[in-house]
Amino acid sequence: MTAVAAERDAVVAGLGGPPAQHELPAGTLARVPVPPHTAPDPLSYADVLVGGVGPAAVAAASGAALTAAALEGRPYGLVVSAGIGGGFAPGAPVGSVVVADAIVAADLGAQTPDGFVPVTGLGFGTVEHRPPAGLVQDVAAAAGAVVGTVLTVSTVTGSAARAAELTDHHPRALAEAMEGFGVAEAAAAHGCPVLEIRAVSNAVGPRDRAAWRIPEALAALTAAVAELGAARWQGSPPARAIGRKNPS
Repeated sequence: MTAVAAERDAVVAGLGGPPAQHELPAGTLARVPVPPHTAPDPLSYADVLVGGVGPAAVAAASGAALTAAALEGRPYGLVVSAGIGGGFAPGAPVGSVVVADAIVAADLGAQTPDGFVPVTGLGFGTVEHRPPAGLVQDVAAAAGAVVGTVLTVSTVTGSAARAAELTDHHPRALAEAMEGFGVAEAAAAHGCPVLEIRAVSNAVGPRDRAAWRIPEALAALTAAVAELGAARWQGSPPARAIGRKNPS
């Protein structure tokens, strides 16, 4: 799952393409065949979908894709939220790649006279999803990534004060983006594991578009996906669940 077409294209390039196009009510899937994990396995493929910007849009698109796959009798084994995002210095500099060991909704809750209270503090909901720990470590090693919390926000950080507030509440935060938690919510509803992979295009803090390095971050995302695919094809376990198998 990606937010925009540029991220989808970066992921498809890393997978090796060329993709076939498959239409869903949620959008057009780019389906990329990938070699089997072991010789007896049938051909596998990864589906890449543009879900839209923000947790609500991407949750709806993810849920639609997961439901369609389940109704076809070919459920996905893993959902990956992939794209670019902001990085918290010094742990995730521009050009680095982050794999989430916690996917956290950083602004889902209520403002009170005593400060922000997450929705869980109000007695309902959830604000965190934990990808499988072993898978996270294997994927990070294959992709040359750092591991930490990735925050999902509905409003991108634009000041040093807000960046400091986020790191005070989430000291292990390495990256900020707008979609991971929405993808994770949809995956959890289907009992499917989730990952989030972010290539860092800018520092979280004062908004300075002149300092953004979007092409470089997209290139880093492509390289990370390619390394992940190479590890899979060599028989290591991390990406076995990416995409799904074609039983035909």
